[in-house]
Amino acid sequence: MTGWLARLAALEEAGEPAVLVTLIAARGSTPREAGCKMVVAASGQEGTIGGGNLEYQATRIARDLLTSGACEPSVRDFPLGPALGQCCGGAASVLFEPIRPVAWRLALFGAGHVGSALVRLLRELPCRVDWFDGRADAFPEAPPANVRAHAADDPAALVGGLTAGSRVLVMTHDHALDFAIVAAALARDDLPFVGVIGSETKRARFAHRLARAGVDRATIDRLICPIGLPGVGGKRAAEIAVSIAAQLLALHDVTRTETPLDAREQEVAGCGAADCACGEKARV
Repeated sequence: MTGWLARLAALEEAGEPAVLVTLIAARGSTPREAGCKMVVAASGQEGTIGGGNLEYQATRIARDLLTSGACEPSVRDFPLGPALGQCCGGAASVLFEPIRPVAWRLALFGAGHVGSALVRLLRELPCRVDWFDGRADAFPEAPPANVRAHAADDPAALVGGLTAGSRVLVMTHDHALDFAIVAAALARDDLPFVGVIGSETKRARFAHRLARAGVDRATIDRLICPIGLPGVGGKRAAEIAVSIAAQLLALHDVTRTETPLDAREQEVAGCGAADCACGEKARV
């Protein structure tokens, strides 16, 4: 893979913003031809548009765009001789494209009816989904572009590797596995939302088991069950998925700075639209 492209992919995976810098026009004598690219991020850069003062100035502009939080692309023209003191004497036009990471990340455990319905809804939203299940054949052949499917024998063991700030939704086919994932997620303080499908009874059982295992009350209070936005959806898989997607969007609206859940967020998170027996009895 081309160096700048591999770097851009790695930055996107890490959630780090970058600026893609492209030489879109080269007139007269210039160090490089049109089409060459480089990627500039706070952690470094990859690729080149020709070096010299042109590249130095382009890198400076890119870093300024990163600092300012700019999102719109822009074009700058550079006369290489009089403006930059380069002996080439030509002129270059450079395109700066800020690339910001996705708005939020979701770790979804369970590829049953509700999980699959939720993924179909999230394909059009500004999120990145890591989708886990122990059954490789439970995933669609071609998941949406913003979804990565992970077939794992022990999904709970993968919680430690989740990206900080991820929202965690648990809806597997096994209550014991649900509990193991929930316990692992609550053990981390950098996962702002930990929700499990089910009823208030299921939450009470999980809370009791967590307390017996020595988990403190404040940590247990972070567990959201039932999940879903009040007044949205019904008991069908697609309706439950709509309710959960609405809750995630509402949560994102009040956690744009990735701060811990406050009182308003708890009100949004601790709703009961999916508080129904099917959350425990149905294959989810």
